[in-house]
Amino acid sequence: MNQPDYGVLLDDEIWAYMRRSDEFYPPDAVGLSIEDQRAVYNKMCAAFHQTHPDGVQTWDVTFGGVPCRRYEVGASDITVIYYHGGGFVVGGLESHDDVCAEICARIGYRVISVDYRLAPEVIFPGCFNDAYDAFLAIAAEYAGGIVLAGDSAGGNLAAAVAHYARGRIDGRIKGQVLIYPGLGGDPEQGSYIRHANAPQLTVADMAFYQQVRSGGEPPKCDPRYAPLHDTDFSGLPPSVMITAECDPLSSDGEAYSDAILAAGGQAFWVEELGLVHGYLRARVMSQKAAASFDRIVAAISALGAGDWPAELS
Repeated sequence: MNQPDYGVLLDDEIWAYMRRSDEFYPPDAVGLSIEDQRAVYNKMCAAFHQTHPDGVQTWDVTFGGVPCRRYEVGASDITVIYYHGGGFVVGGLESHDDVCAEICARIGYRVISVDYRLAPEVIFPGCFNDAYDAFLAIAAEYAGGIVLAGDSAGGNLAAAVAHYARGRIDGRIKGQVLIYPGLGGDPEQGSYIRHANAPQLTVADMAFYQQVRSGGEPPKCDPRYAPLHDTDFSGLPPSVMITAECDPLSSDGEAYSDAILAAGGQAFWVEELGLVHGYLRARVMSQKAAASFDRIVAAISALGAGDWPAELS
């Protein structure tokens, strides 16, 4: 298959974003030590960090033994649990702090960001255990509906929690919004092939992160690790998957949506044309990224209210 012409697919604003990103986070960052990867990632995230909107208050708290950050603009019956991206290796409360603050300010829901432990210090299922333990403790602390959300590795964790919670905690999860998630799709098809060498994330990068996360050979047929490896997609909450066109993970959103729909559930997949993996940070530099963030916020808002985000379908 011919490689895509990213000079055509990506506009000047996204190229400007990628050049800015590469000033801090080089394309060959996976060759650095884990400590150095975290240092450059944190520096990059700090460079893109936006000031909190007025009225947003934050508290660093612990849920289920897991460090978290709570964002509020007032009383809310809905809690958004957000799992950050970073390949299960980098990222934390600071890397996605402004994203969570903006979600909170724009829709008024309580947002809680979960600082799950990272690999290689903790390998699978450690990150999932943290994600689920935090979920249980948050659900016990706050009555009302819950919306699960996350980007990249965090999208994986949000979906894994939704699968594992079925039959254990029913009726509390109002929906999930997964942003360019890695869900364990078929590596021999679709975007895995077409965008294997995409800017910002390559298939080789993904293989590195999977090896670090699993401590060796990835587990098979374990939906806590790869939600697309589940054999049952019934009973999942209404789900919105929003992916980037120029990203090897794009097909995961499509496959997951198809699986839920085939099982009789409610799901919708949006592929954002002309965007790359990690584009949440580009929302202040790119009109396309900003429009996608609007859709993400609208989806979280609608699902929390018990509605389907009609503007997506």
